[in-house]
Amino acid sequence: MIGVDEVGRGCLAGPLLVVAARVNGELPSGLRDSKLLSKKQREELLNKLSVSCEFGEGWVQSSEIDKLGLASALRLGVSRALKSLKARVDEQIILDGSVNYIPKKFLNGSCQIKADNLLPVVSAASIFAKVTRDRYMSKLALKYPDYSFEQHVGYGTRQHYLAIKTYGPIKSVHRMSFAPLNLLEVAV
Repeated sequence: MIGVDEVGRGCLAGPLLVVAARVNGELPSGLRDSKLLSKKQREELLNKLSVSCEFGEGWVQSSEIDKLGLASALRLGVSRALKSLKARVDEQIILDGSVNYIPKKFLNGSCQIKADNLLPVVSAASIFAKVTRDRYMSKLALKYPDYSFEQHVGYGTRQHYLAIKTYGPIKSVHRMSFAPLNLLEVAV
């Protein structure tokens, strides 16, 4: 079975990351939705998951999200993650959520609400996605320190809105099609 989850859907900045996970060993205890775990717990679980799972990553950059729209970007991310994992068309695939973005060529794909908290293989994908994207955003913060990406990881926090208001959005990082960014001048 393959579990699929994403992180970064509602962000104003940074990529969307879809992760597909396949179990190939004994899973550690304590797996659940990454949002219900502390950063330390996620990091510890990811270290354990690296020996019991294979992961496929489907990155979709801000510019692609702006061009395609969020629904098509999610489809693209799922497709990339499954391709990266080398998923077979007959494998069972469970996607977290209520909308099925799994390509039709996969014969046993379905979605399940709260799968990231109910199915350990989807929890594994959730944890891998969250830790990996957060690390990416922390590296981005080194390049653009005024935006504090390491703290809000691209979400629309008060701190992030203030940075956008002060410095303007970054065209290569921010999702310019997302309101209120589509009305602002580009900084970089």
